[in-house]
Amino acid sequence: MNYPSFFDAIPTIELQDSLSGFLGTFEKGIMEFSYLDVVKSAGHSCPTVAGAYLCTLEGLKALYPDEIAQRGAIKVEFAQNQTEGVAGVIGAVISNITGATTDYGFQGIGGNFDRRDLMFFNQDIDSSVKFSRVDTGATVSVSYNPHSIPARPEMQPLMQKIMQGVATPEEKKRFGELWQERVEAIFANVDEVITLI
Repeated sequence: MNYPSFFDAIPTIELQDSLSGFLGTFEKGIMEFSYLDVVKSAGHSCPTVAGAYLCTLEGLKALYPDEIAQRGAIKVEFAQNQTEGVAGVIGAVISNITGATTDYGFQGIGGNFDRRDLMFFNQDIDSSVKFSRVDTGATVSVSYNPHSIPARPEMQPLMQKIMQGVATPEEKKRFGELWQERVEAIFANVDEVITLI
């Protein structure tokens, strides 16, 4: 499987999942998510998927500064409706990492490990996403703004040619390279695109 090499340079997200430990899936329930993992789940790499990953990476570092993040014990809130804009895409990525779901997730075993009612949309928050610890109630709000990393001017005409079915193989390849170049630049400028509250 070939993919852009910068994927491998992006920091991973380490969590401990009590359900995973209980079922003997990973030793002590400790698991690691990479950007490549969420890209495979989403099916593509784009500024939205990158933003969801970065929000989670930076949010969990702030929420668990001295300990490993606890998967399945993190509440996630969004200001937008699930079907509005890219909120659903972002929610899917964050759900994959944190285990949080609305009402469709794992129901638990004997009253433990319930993953439902941990993700909420249409919330009164002033950020892209808000993470809260179920155990302590500590919260962190994360705002993501990729607009400071603009697309290269040649991307738009290339996209139009592809959508019209008139692009050459070389132009299609070039468009993909430029698209991932912007994603790489977003990861290289975390301080510009991510704000923690």
